[in-house]
Amino acid sequence: MDRGNAFDPDCPTRVVLDRIGDKWTVLVIGALEDGPLRFTEVRTRIGGVAPKVLTQTLRAMERDGLLTRTVHAQVPPRVDYELTALGTSLTAPIAMLTDWAESHLTQILASREGYDAALDAR
Repeated sequence: MDRGNAFDPDCPTRVVLDRIGDKWTVLVIGALEDGPLRFTEVRTRIGGVAPKVLTQTLRAMERDGLLTRTVHAQVPPRVDYELTALGTSLTAPIAMLTDWAESHLTQILASREGYDAALDAR
């Protein structure tokens, strides 16, 4: 199968990059890495995400085959979210990016501070 050219504006690869480049998707994958969670558990683990945004993210991830949504017939209804094999395959690349971000955080923050100071001096 042709992998496409992500630099081509019409390439479908860009849709996938948009999904996996979304911060909420990355955080949901991290939250679900250890197993299924309910909506409120995902939201609590991530922190700072509005319910509407989390709902949209979970639906998009389900549509893309990255997670499954299981509704349990009980009162009150219970819904669990769990990574699929495809979603789980993203955990290692995301862990590498997270490690890189944590390793370089000090440098990036210092660079931002220097850049902002230079702008303020203009």
